[in-house]
Amino acid sequence: MSQIEPAKWERAAINASDHIVLIVDDDGAVRETLEDLLAAAGLYAVSFGSAAEYIAFSRPNVPTCVVLDVELPDINGLDLQEQLITGNHPPIIFITGHGDIPSSVRAIKAGALDFLIKPFDGQNLLQLLRSALDQDRARRIKLSEINHLKHRYETLTSRERDVLPLVVSGLLNKQAAARLGISEITLQIHRTNVMRKMNADSLAALVRMAGALDIPVTFARRT
Repeated sequence: MSQIEPAKWERAAINASDHIVLIVDDDGAVRETLEDLLAAAGLYAVSFGSAAEYIAFSRPNVPTCVVLDVELPDINGLDLQEQLITGNHPPIIFITGHGDIPSSVRAIKAGALDFLIKPFDGQNLLQLLRSALDQDRARRIKLSEINHLKHRYETLTSRERDVLPLVVSGLLNKQAAARLGISEITLQIHRTNVMRKMNADSLAALVRMAGALDIPVTFARRT
C-alpha cells in the first residue's frame, strides 16, 4: 500500500487556507493533468492514488470537494462513496473512463454532484468544482450556526427546555404555565431566561432557532 509523503501533508496544512480540492485517481498522468488544470485556475489540490491514502489524509477545516475515480486499486469509488456519505463529507464529483448508466445513476442518487466520462471538458469540471466548493462553504456556515445554537441550548436549565417548545408553539403564557403546572409569573421568568440565553431578540427568531435545532413543536395554541 502506498503512503502519502509527509511533504504533502505539510503542503495541505500550509496552502489550503480557504479551500482544497482532493483528487483520488490511480492514474498518475490524470492526477498531474488535473493538478495543473486546477493550479492554472487558482484552485489548490492534493491528489491520492488510492482510497486508503485518501481516507488516511486529515482534511483541513476549509471548504472542500472531491474528484473521485470509479476504478481504484483498493476499492470501487462508488463503494467508497457509500462509506463516506454516512458522515460529514464534502461534495463528490465522479470521473471515470468506463462509465455506464447504472453507475452514474447510483452515484447521483447517493448525492454525487456529477458523473463525468473521461476525457471530459476541463472548463466544465472547473465550473462544477467552484459550485461544489460554494456548496460545501454554505454547508459549513450552516453547521457552524447550528453548533452555536446547540451550545446556547445546552445552557438552558431542564425547566427552561420544557418551556421552549411551548413558547415557540404559540401558546399563551397562562396556557403554557398550566401545562407545566407552574404559575404564570414563573413561566414568564423562564421565558425571559430562554430568550436571553438563546440570544433571541424576538419570538420569530426563537421559532427559527427551534426549527434549526429540530425541537419538536407538538402543542397548538388554544383560545
